Amino acid sequence: MAKSAALRQREKRERDKLKEEQRRDRLLAYTLKLDVYQGTADHLARVQRVAGIEEVHDLITRAIHNISRLDDAALCELLANP
Repeated sequence: MAKSAALRQREKRERDKLKEEQRRDRLLAYTLKLDVYQGTADHLARVQRVAGIEEVHDLITRAIHNISRLDDAALCELLANP
């Protein structure tokens, strides 16, 4: 008996989901869980608003990548004071 269109579609979604999970597993180094206090949350919200970045994870990723472009002296100077 032939499979119904709904069954074929459901199987395709399951295959696609598995592929996405495998892709994520290959790319993911680790998950970072972080407690954020109110003052830091306020600073994050301000930076998000000014930069127009909606997702906190996207903001943190961009910040890390951009900060890592600094030379060693500039990086130390940036992080010397909170």
